[in-house]
This record gives sequence, C-alpha cells and structure tokens, in this order.
Amino acid sequence: MAQTIKAWQCIGCGRLESDAPCLGICQDRPVHLVGLGDYEALEAFVRRFAQSTPRDGQWEKSYRALQRDARALLLAARK
Repeated sequence: MAQTIKAWQCIGCGRLESDAPCLGICQDRPVHLVGLGDYEALEAFVRRFAQSTPRDGQWEKSYRALQRDARALLLAARK
C-alpha cells in the first residue's frame, strides 16, 4: 500500500495540519495524505483503465495486462 500520514483538514478554510487538531474555532476532520508520486501512478493507471476498450475476443488479454500493471503498482508501493 502507498504510505500515508494522518492529518487534519479544516472544513472551513481547508488548512492542513499533521501534528494535532486545531485548538481554535476551526472544525477539523481527519484526512489521509499520500505522496505525489503514488497519487500520479494511481491516477495514470485509472486513466488507462477507464480509456481502454478491448478488441472483440481480446477482453481477457486486456484484463490480464491491466491486472499485471495493478500488481506492479502494488509491489512498487510496498518499497
């Protein structure tokens, strides 16, 4: 899995903190942040998946290729 950090985001102004919730008037909600590289890799995979259309009779080959790419992303995220 991609590494995340727990943070707090104000629902009013959008401020992010990772130390502790705000002690002022903000109403904070917990959020999880991921690194930009992990996000971009996932976004590229999802975009490829969404835009792929297998040729007639080739759906299984396309599925297996996407599955292989997804496994590679998961392995890379563990490192």
